Amino acid sequence: MTRTSSPRPKKPGSAWLATQSKIGRKAALPAIAGGLAAALLGAGQAWCTALLLAGLLGDSTEFLWPAIGFAALALARAGLGIVNEGLSFRLGANARRRLRLDALARLLGAGPQLLRDSHSAELAAVVVDRVETLDGFFARWVPAATLAAAIPLLLGILVLFLDPYAALIMLGCAALVPVAMALSGIGAGRAAARQFSAMTRLQTRFSDRMRGIATIVMLGRTNDEAIALTAAAKELRLRTMKVLRVAFLSSLAIDCAAAAALVTLALRAARSLGGAGLPHPAATLFVLLLVPEFFAPLRSFSAAYQDQFQAKDAARALEALPALPEPAAPREVRNVEAQGLTVVFDHVGLVWDEARGPVLEDVSFRVAPGETLVVAGPSGAGKSSLIEILLGFVRPTSGRVTLNGADIADLVPEALSRLTAWIGQRPVLFAGTIRDNIRFARPDASENEVDEAARFARVESFAANLPLGLDTIIGEDGFGLSGGQAQRIAIARAVLKNAPLLLLDEPTAHLDPATEGEVLDSLRRLTLGRTVILVSHSAAAHAWNQSWGGRRIDLRAGRLAQTRGAA
Repeated sequence: MTRTSSPRPKKPGSAWLATQSKIGRKAALPAIAGGLAAALLGAGQAWCTALLLAGLLGDSTEFLWPAIGFAALALARAGLGIVNEGLSFRLGANARRRLRLDALARLLGAGPQLLRDSHSAELAAVVVDRVETLDGFFARWVPAATLAAAIPLLLGILVLFLDPYAALIMLGCAALVPVAMALSGIGAGRAAARQFSAMTRLQTRFSDRMRGIATIVMLGRTNDEAIALTAAAKELRLRTMKVLRVAFLSSLAIDCAAAAALVTLALRAARSLGGAGLPHPAATLFVLLLVPEFFAPLRSFSAAYQDQFQAKDAARALEALPALPEPAAPREVRNVEAQGLTVVFDHVGLVWDEARGPVLEDVSFRVAPGETLVVAGPSGAGKSSLIEILLGFVRPTSGRVTLNGADIADLVPEALSRLTAWIGQRPVLFAGTIRDNIRFARPDASENEVDEAARFARVESFAANLPLGLDTIIGEDGFGLSGGQAQRIAIARAVLKNAPLLLLDEPTAHLDPATEGEVLDSLRRLTLGRTVILVSHSAAAHAWNQSWGGRRIDLRAGRLAQTRGAA
């Protein structure tokens, strides 16, 4: 009976890195060609220098042409070096741009549900730091890995025609370098992985503490948190130094191999100058001068060696990002009209985790064009999950949701975004001017359109008291504004977007009764002519809806419990 061995599972990130290596090698062909040309120019300089030295030793009387050749080759090599530096920079920049756009597209495609399992600081570290560490992989490692084999082989063939024994010595010393680098590389890879973990922990802790700085100050924990951050920073410093110490071992191996080759060849050169019947003195000097050129690509390979291990750690994080959503057929988008939007939930069910049971179960209702529907129920009943389905952040586990008959799952995100405006409990405001925060809903809007949206949402009523009006700069998360003022900016965004479907998720939560009344008054004008779904616990919001003849449904434990109002 023969036993069939199953294939060994690939390490996380290895398949992703192999695919990126192929892309990188194809893009690095000009840089590789430039490196080979620079090596040939260096060999030419070594030959011109050997002729000049041989002349000084009395073996030749020709000095002019070797000097002119050396100067010309030096200028050509300097110019080629500048070109190669630019090529390397563009290799890294283009790769980082491509990978960062891909990572952002994956994060945006997954939506806010990704934050249920991952910390925002960790995701930011993936997009910023992990992608940044791949610069060395594409700019240095990919071309260096090819040149480390091609240039020594090319120069070895040149030496082979002049002195076969010298070629064997150089190639033999060079063969010891990969062995030493492999031994040091094992430690370098582990040290790099620990360094990334320490950096992620520091970023996560720092991000959390900056968000909760007010709580830290109020509870008197500033000193404790400062000590903890200092310890995390010290750990990162120690991990970084370990990576550098291990990386220096590979450079030491290069130096030892180059020194061994140079000493051995120098002893043979002494015998040549002593008339022992070895190659011509100019050829012997050429071989000696070629040793630095021979080991230069190996030195570059060694300098970029740790970039490979950093890339492996970054690859695991990038490969773990959610896949891009499959594009839907464009024909489905054309079935949804911009005006008169009808929303239908048809036996919708949603399960986040099988162990916790369904969040929504067999929910069915219909919202007619221009109708306002209030969704009520206790916390945990599934109200926010219903909104997340309509926003396209999650897809129902069972049933379907349609907009004017088109399944929401078939709509491309851009089409769904154009149809939908959303106002949540705490609107996200960015550091910048009030005007810029309003224009965020539609960047191509004119100044008049932004001003009109601000007047509609009564933003100008409080902006007029600010130093620069709508051009007043506010802090992150609306620092410097009250909750009601922030909600009015969110309403102005919705006005500017002018979408037919308006989703309101507790828009008056955390507001005092007077401010709540003002916000509801602004919302009343915004809801005219739009299909509105309002999630709220507020009695004032329910009374506001009833005064306009709106309908209400109640959710209990994810199921539709009651419907009130006109059908």
